[in-house]
Formats: sequence, structure tokens, C-alpha cells
Amino acid sequence: EPMNKQLLISEFLTTPWALMPERLQAMTGILTRWSAGEAASEKTMFQINADRVIRDTRKQMAAATSGSSIAVLPLYGVITQRANMVDDVSGPGCTSTQQFCSALNQLLDDSSVGQILIDIDSPGGSVYGVSELANEIIQAREQKAVIAIANSLAASAAYWIGCSASEFYVTPGGEVGSIGVWQAHFDYSKAFEEDGVKPTLISAGKFKVEGNPYVPLDEQAQAFMQSRVDDYYNAFVQAVSVGRGVSALDVQTGMGEGRILGAQAALAQNMVDGIATFDELLAKMQANVRGNTLSNQSQLKRARNALALI
Repeated sequence: EPMNKQLLISEFLTTPWALMPERLQAMTGILTRWSAGEAASEKTMFQINADRVIRDTRKQMAAATSGSSIAVLPLYGVITQRANMVDDVSGPGCTSTQQFCSALNQLLDDSSVGQILIDIDSPGGSVYGVSELANEIIQAREQKAVIAIANSLAASAAYWIGCSASEFYVTPGGEVGSIGVWQAHFDYSKAFEEDGVKPTLISAGKFKVEGNPYVPLDEQAQAFMQSRVDDYYNAFVQAVSVGRGVSALDVQTGMGEGRILGAQAALAQNMVDGIATFDELLAKMQANVRGNTLSNQSQLKRARNALALI
């Protein structure tokens, strides 16, 4: 079991992240304490599954929208493909892209739901599964209005997902951005040497153990890692370009260039469509529902009048 925990931490550290670096440092500390058994009594495995998301959505839809057929779909915490991560009691947990996508598809199939509001509060997460979810949201826009709000944080992977919605808003005190990807390499060779430990890796395949943490990172391995980060970054930039309707160059040279921006600065950089509180945005969406209802009723009345004349 200790070895399994160490493997989990190693994989966790070497995953390409679209996540605020300071959040990853905090998560690393949690995992380290958990692997040492210090956090066993206060940390639990946390997973948002599709049924729970739908259940929470139904509660919010009933409580917040008064039957106006607007579903609120939460996207909270660190984003991973499957969300089998350790939950910090003081933190927001994790969201699975796979299970979020399943919940989204259920709402698309629900005829009682006319609009979907993605409520985002996330520092980002792993790049795995994010591109696929963003594409699902873009396709969903063809069926129903999908609105997103940073309430109050949509950074990195969370921004990638949010900007794929039909419209994207941020709360007055909220933040968005951190458009970028990064990956870490940890060199433990000197620490092991001081402890009298000399690892020997037995492998097959020229690059199988490339970038391992037991030796300093060589130029060839670093160049390959950089190429992978560049690939993910280019996909990120392209997704923002499509979602926001701007050029890739505008994304790369503007929109914070990897920084987090406050609401006013983000609006000025065309990173969002507007600034609004959650309740204000919900009221706007409700008004659209009422407007559409009145319009449909008016069209029906005109059709009936035309039939009466005939």
C-alpha cells in the first residue's frame, strides 16, 4: 500500500496541468500527508458522480429558478478526468469531466430543461478530458442555450471549459484566466545520494524511463516534455479562440498571457461577455424564458386568428 501511494503521488506530480501552480502545491502537501497516514482521519476519497450532480442540479433548479426550466450544473473544485483524488476538508474537492459530461447529456435529453447554467468555481486541473468536455459543450449549444459563470473563479482548465459556453460571465469580485499549461519535474537524485540510496531502473524501450525523478533532467527529455506542454497549450489556445470568437494570436498576446484577471480587466480583454452576480444572471435567463413564452403565445394567437378568418 505505501508503494501504491507513492506511485499515486509520482503520477500526480508529473501530469500536465492546466491549474493554478499555487493550488497544485497545496494539493501536493495534502497527498504527501495522506500517503504518510497523517491525514487518514480527516481526508476522504471524494468523487462527484453523475447521479449526484443531477440530484444537486434538480435541487438548485427547484429552489433557485421556481420551475423556469433552467438547470444549474455545478463545476466546482479541481478538475480531473475521473476525480479519484483526495478531498481536503478545507477545500472544494474535485469534479470529473466524464461524469460532468454525463450529467450535461442527461439535461440535454430532459425536455423540461430549456437552458443550462454552468456554475464554475475552480482553479483548473488536469488537461486530460478537458478538451473532450469543451467540445461536448460546444455541440450542446446547438440544442439548448448553455451559459457559464465564473462564481467566483474560472482558471486554466475551468476557463477552457467555461469559454466553450454560449455566453460566459464573471461575478463582480470574480477572476478568470490563467490560460496556459505546465508540467513539473522533480530531481531527487541529490537527496537520495545524501541518504545513501542509489536507485537502479531496469527498463526496455529507449525512452521508457525518460524524465524519471531519480536523475537530473537532461536536455533531450526536457525538450520532449516542453513539446507535450506546447501541444496542450496550442489546443487550449485554439479552444479559447473558437469559444470567444477571436484569433489565436489575440489569445496568445492578450487575455492575461497566463495570468489571472479580475472581472473588469477580463471584460476589457474580451475574456467574458459580461459581469453579473449569480442571481442577476439567473434573472436574465428567466426573463429570456418568459420572453420566449410570450413570443410563442403571440405566434399561436396569430395563427388561431388566421384560422378563424379562414
